[in-house]
Amino acid sequence: MSGMVVTANGNDSKKFKGEDKMDGAPSRVLHIRKLPGEVTETEVIALGLPFGKVTNILMLKGKNQAFLELATEEAAITMVNYYSAVTPHLRNQPIYIQYSNHKELKTDNTLNQRAQAVLQAVTAVQTANTPLSGTTVSESAVTPAQSPVLRIIIDNMYYPVTLDVLHQIFSKFGAVLKIITFTKNNQFQALLQYGDPVNAQQAKLALDGQNIYNACCTLRIDFSKLVNLNVKYNNDKSRDYTRPDLPSGDGQPALDPAIAAAFAKETSLLAVPGALSPLAIPNAAAAAAAAAAGRVGMPGVSAGGNTVLLVSNLNEEMVTPQSLFTLFGVYGDVQRVKILYNKKDSALIQMADGNQSQLAMNHLNGQKMYGKIIRVTLSKHQTVQLPREGLDDQGLTKDFGNSPLHRFKKPGSKNFQNIFPPSATLHLSNIPPSVAEEDLRTLFANTGGTVKAFKFFQDHKMALLQMATVEEAIQALIDLHNYNLGENHHLRVSFSKSTI
Repeated sequence: MSGMVVTANGNDSKKFKGEDKMDGAPSRVLHIRKLPGEVTETEVIALGLPFGKVTNILMLKGKNQAFLELATEEAAITMVNYYSAVTPHLRNQPIYIQYSNHKELKTDNTLNQRAQAVLQAVTAVQTANTPLSGTTVSESAVTPAQSPVLRIIIDNMYYPVTLDVLHQIFSKFGAVLKIITFTKNNQFQALLQYGDPVNAQQAKLALDGQNIYNACCTLRIDFSKLVNLNVKYNNDKSRDYTRPDLPSGDGQPALDPAIAAAFAKETSLLAVPGALSPLAIPNAAAAAAAAAAGRVGMPGVSAGGNTVLLVSNLNEEMVTPQSLFTLFGVYGDVQRVKILYNKKDSALIQMADGNQSQLAMNHLNGQKMYGKIIRVTLSKHQTVQLPREGLDDQGLTKDFGNSPLHRFKKPGSKNFQNIFPPSATLHLSNIPPSVAEEDLRTLFANTGGTVKAFKFFQDHKMALLQMATVEEAIQALIDLHNYNLGENHHLRVSFSKSTI
């Protein structure tokens, strides 16, 4: 029994039936059960780190189990004894740890590459108190990094990712000197420079392919051909942490000196205490991260998940709480809308969370609504007050808290993946069989614009429809989202990333 070795590849992880008994003989391989479904390798490794070096890990995702191998049996015994007194929790769920019958883990390399990369990175960070030479990471760790600069692309960006969030995540692997962010081919990208190529290499090993937030914002990381970045301005698009004195450029006020001093000290704006996992940013922090985008160059805005937006330069003859609910509802679940009694070209809009207000601000600021370019900023109000009972404010305030039209109520709803900037092309869905292309063209032309192109999807329930301008498309969406097409079909309208 004592020499038992286990090989795991795609087929024979069947052998891991969870046959381990509670009182088994000590082994440096531990069997962990009842893991929450979405737990990552990093979080499981973190359980073992305080007790010694973790040398291997095998996750059995379907069974919510894992095997963790420590360098020595002593370390494993200490860990089991500790956790028998203090129940370990991951993501607020109790988990169970016991000795495995297996004496070591032999894992198939291809299957386990990601786990190995995570292990190497974690080990590297553990030993990182000494200046790192390439040898702390195990010998197989790729060819030496040539450049201290990483190119980062973010896929599935359903939440805004700010420069400060990147700084927070990548600082775990060494001092980040400079960051430049930009949008290319409709994708958010960044260049990030470390002081040492070794740090860049460890960050790439640990973070490539990881999600920043739960189930979204996937990092794709490569070495850049550049070896040095030239940052001209410190603002929310670019920053040189070695030069807090740089101007902010493009009319943004320069960084508040107190904030500049904080940057110079290398403090991460959003330290997440106790997070061993490089990406353990809970969604509350996601909201704070989103708010941090509004923190720079916007004096007087308290950070934190600002849920309330101030919208100004509205067309006061035309605008209604309902039209704002419909347009802002494309980017989040609007809870309340108040058009200001003394200033009817301005309104306060309360979203469900800080990410949604950030998304709405990013996408709608500077767009045209009813012929006027609207301005959208974070408000300092925490909530939108409703008028007192019995007081009529001429229908300027409306509570949409229980609206059946919220697009994002269901967690993980497909709608999260279909959030796009305003575009001339609209995506229509929920079209009943009896409605023809001609009907829809006429309907949309009646909103005051020109229909340039139309295309049904194969099943005829969905279509793309292109207006002449983005402004016309915004108007059509406001007028026709949730329009009753008969047969109990209410039309759904969204902005599309496609063109016809």
